[in-house]
Amino acid sequence: MVQIFVNLKRFDVPKKLGGVCREADSSKWIESIIRKTIEFGLGKSDRVHLTYLLPESLLIPAIKVMTAYPGSETKTLDVGSQSVFRENIAPGGNFGAFTSNLPAVAAYNIGCTWTMIGHSEERKDKFEMIAEYDSAILSESENMKRANHAVNSLLCKAVLHALESDLHVLLCVGETAEERGEGPFSEQKPRIIEVLKSQLEMALKGTDKFYPSKKIVIGYEPRWAIGPGKTPPGADYIGFVANYIKKEVKDLYGYEPAVIYGGGLKEENAKEISNIDTIEGGLIALTRFTGDIGFEPEGLKSIIEKYLE
Repeated sequence: MVQIFVNLKRFDVPKKLGGVCREADSSKWIESIIRKTIEFGLGKSDRVHLTYLLPESLLIPAIKVMTAYPGSETKTLDVGSQSVFRENIAPGGNFGAFTSNLPAVAAYNIGCTWTMIGHSEERKDKFEMIAEYDSAILSESENMKRANHAVNSLLCKAVLHALESDLHVLLCVGETAEERGEGPFSEQKPRIIEVLKSQLEMALKGTDKFYPSKKIVIGYEPRWAIGPGKTPPGADYIGFVANYIKKEVKDLYGYEPAVIYGGGLKEENAKEISNIDTIEGGLIALTRFTGDIGFEPEGLKSIIEKYLE
C-alpha cells in the first residue's frame, strides 16, 4: 500500500493575514477539502493510504466531516497532527499542565490516528533554541553533533508517547547541506550515513515493542534540497538513502519500516519517485507552487494518479 501524507502547514491562516488559505474561514476551507477528497474516492483506494497532517485548529473540523461519511468511503483516509509534545497526560500522572503544547493523548482524543514527528522545520526549531542558549555549538562540529543528539533525544520522547497513545508515527529524518558536505556522492555517502544513523538510533529507541501493532513510517527529507530554487536529489541518491534506512532500522530494532520521500512529492517528480523500489510513498505540502500557491484536492488526485501510473 502506497503511503501518501499531506502536510498542510499553516493553512489555518488566510491570505489576508499572510497565510495561504484562500478562505477567510479556514475551518470551512478544510471541511471542503475533506469532502472533495472523499468525493474523489481517495478515501477508499485499494492502492493508496492517505493521511492529512493538520495544524491543531483544523483537526476537529476535518475529523468531524470525515466521520460523517460511511466507513467504506474513508477506510484509507486518516487525519493526524503535525507533531506531539515530549511529555504526555496519564491517569495518576500529570493531568495536562502543558500549556501551548499538544500531548499525544490529546491528539488521540480529538480523533487523530497519526502524527508526524521530526519534520525539518521542527528539527530546525529545536536546534535553534539550543543554539540560542549556547551559540558555541555553531562553531565546532562536535558541539553541533551533541546539539543534534539532544534534538533526537527529545524527538524520541515524542515518538514513544505517540505510540503509547495509540497513534501511528511518521518520523522524518535527513541531512543538512553542512552535514552532507562537498565533493562527489561517493565522498558524501559516509557523512550522510553518519547523520542518518544517529537520527534513527536515537529517535527510534524503544519503538520495537510497539511494532507491528503501530505503524512507523520514515520520511526521508534531504534538508539541503527543500525550498524554492533548490535542486532535489536524483533517484540513485534517494534510493541509496531509503535502502540504508530500511537496513539500519532492521539491524537496530528488528523491523523494516516503510520509507517515503519527504522532500516534496509533486506531479513533476511523482513518476520518478514511484519508480524507486525502496520508496513507498511521499509527503505533499502544496499542489500549486507558482503564482497563486496553494493546495487543491484536484491537484492531489493528479499527483496520486501520476505516482500510480
